[in-house]
Amino acid sequence: MSATPSLQELTGQLEQLEAQAADAIAAATNASDLESLRVGLLGKKGQLSAVLGAMGKLAAEERPLMGQRANVLKELVQGLLSQRLEAVKSAALWERISQETLDVTAPSSFIPPGHRHPLISTIEEIVDIFAGLGYRVEEGPEIETDHYNFTALNIPPHHPARDMQDTFYLSGNELLRTHTSPVQIRHLEKNPPPVRIVAPGRVYRRDAVDATHSPVFHQVEVLAIDEGLDFSHLRGTVTTFLQQFFGDLPVRFRASYFPFTEPSAEVDVMWRGRWLEVMGCGMVDPAVLEGLGLDPERWSGFAAGLGVERFCMVRHGIDDIRRLFTSDLRFLEQF
Repeated sequence: MSATPSLQELTGQLEQLEAQAADAIAAATNASDLESLRVGLLGKKGQLSAVLGAMGKLAAEERPLMGQRANVLKELVQGLLSQRLEAVKSAALWERISQETLDVTAPSSFIPPGHRHPLISTIEEIVDIFAGLGYRVEEGPEIETDHYNFTALNIPPHHPARDMQDTFYLSGNELLRTHTSPVQIRHLEKNPPPVRIVAPGRVYRRDAVDATHSPVFHQVEVLAIDEGLDFSHLRGTVTTFLQQFFGDLPVRFRASYFPFTEPSAEVDVMWRGRWLEVMGCGMVDPAVLEGLGLDPERWSGFAAGLGVERFCMVRHGIDDIRRLFTSDLRFLEQF
């Protein structure tokens, strides 16, 4: 039979286990090793349990002393394990940081999703409607000559209509176009009738900035030239377009004046209980056709024009045209 261990012998084993545990924990280099040490030292089949297994052979008055010493060892080992685990994790983090480099000058790889500006969306919707009616899109230069912007549209020098379309003049008899009507003239010079075109684009006028005016805005103009076109075709086209854009609302035509159309009309829609002016239109003046070398006895046509900002503001309930040009994301993200 093995000799019964004494309190002194068991205490010596605990002290020896404490020294071994401290050295082993200090030498551990990763969390896995520390977990293996914890199980080997403090687990149910660990070294501490093996020493305590002999405690039952001690005298009754010696057992509490042995238990107290074992608890001190257990708390010490747990503390050493916890401290070493934090140190190992910290060392691993710093090693990773030293191996990984972050270029703070590199551009972000994240590009936030965007969407159409409300003006662009409005232009596209207007053009889509006319495309469905058989019209093709035409574009032209924003820097125009006096001839295309005024004279060819039956607005000769000193005509009063020029006062309403005062613009920004450049050298060489050039100017910033005041409407997209010059696109129609340029198209007709290169393409004989019949034609059906829609001309969207940016235009310029020397208007003072306020809630409803801007020196830079957008227009969409429509032109149809063919044999036998009359005002009923104009009325039907405009009414169809407006009811597709605004919904099935009442539309009315009021007599008006434009230098390049005769007869001419302003067009209103019944919007939220009141008549609202939205665009102008008319039959192409025979003088414009003659200036293009077209026989007004054979060819006739109509033209219509609208301000995109006006349509956009009415559709979305925008109270100030300047909001469309400030690039304020708090405003633009609503659309």
